Amino acid sequence: MFVRVLGAGAGGGFPQWNCTCQNCVAARTDTPGFRPRTQSSLAVSGDGSNWALLNASPDLRAQISASPQLNPLPGGRMRQSPIKAVVLTNGDVDHISGLINLREAQPFSIYGSQRVLGVLAENSIFNILAPDIVSRIPLDLEKPIKLQGDGVDLGLQVEAFDVPGKIALYLEDESAGPDFGTQIGDTIGLKVSDTQSGKSFFYIPGCATVDEKLSKRLKGASHVFFDGTLFTDDEMLNQGLMPKTGSRMGHISISGPDGSIKAFENLDVGRKIYVHINNSNPVLNDNSPEYEQTTAAGWEVGFDGMEIEI
Repeated sequence: MFVRVLGAGAGGGFPQWNCTCQNCVAARTDTPGFRPRTQSSLAVSGDGSNWALLNASPDLRAQISASPQLNPLPGGRMRQSPIKAVVLTNGDVDHISGLINLREAQPFSIYGSQRVLGVLAENSIFNILAPDIVSRIPLDLEKPIKLQGDGVDLGLQVEAFDVPGKIALYLEDESAGPDFGTQIGDTIGLKVSDTQSGKSFFYIPGCATVDEKLSKRLKGASHVFFDGTLFTDDEMLNQGLMPKTGSRMGHISISGPDGSIKAFENLDVGRKIYVHINNSNPVLNDNSPEYEQTTAAGWEVGFDGMEIEI
């Protein structure tokens, strides 16, 4: 099974278009140790020819162009693509808006929770992906499903599961109470398996906390791609970027007693890779103490174009 990180950045990417934080300035000026990243998405394939996308970022067109595996092959149909399916983990803008890049009457399948498919159905702009060409297939939690698209069995299986999180920012309802109207299915994780080899990995780009249920699920996993949005809960507040903490946005921090480094400490995961990394996060500087702390704890900081064979 082949995995390619298309984008390892959080919403806005890195550098973010309107940001003059220390990290973004360094990335724009090609300072050593700062590698630009597009917005969060993975691609996975069982055979190296047919691919599924895990989330569709606003940067998807550029990500496809930068990935030879995802380019159409000369010959055959005039319009064709190795991309056969897209699996969505939530309704965040940085995870669904890239679907619009996949218009042009190209058949493929969209998989998502009923909650997220409902968001697509309620927004007419996604009708550009005509339902008679692009299938929309609900993911039932805790029930594995084989991925198919454009008449092809991808040899991949996904199992969706609920993870602690919250409803997408643009769907928040402050009148609904402290959870802003969050329901089951607003944030899911994925276990992706190769149906031939049985090998698998977990993809969880958004997560508010690692609770006991999630810990048990991940224990002993060979590979986990995990939410690396912020290093500290208050880093955007401290940098004057946003009046919100990470926990308010539904993201666990990397560091601290309640952070993901600590949470994974005894889970015996083979490879732990951070994705969905915000432009404010000091781990984006390969020469920072925070990067050193993170890698010393056995984590890898994901980057665009990173390829892993499982």
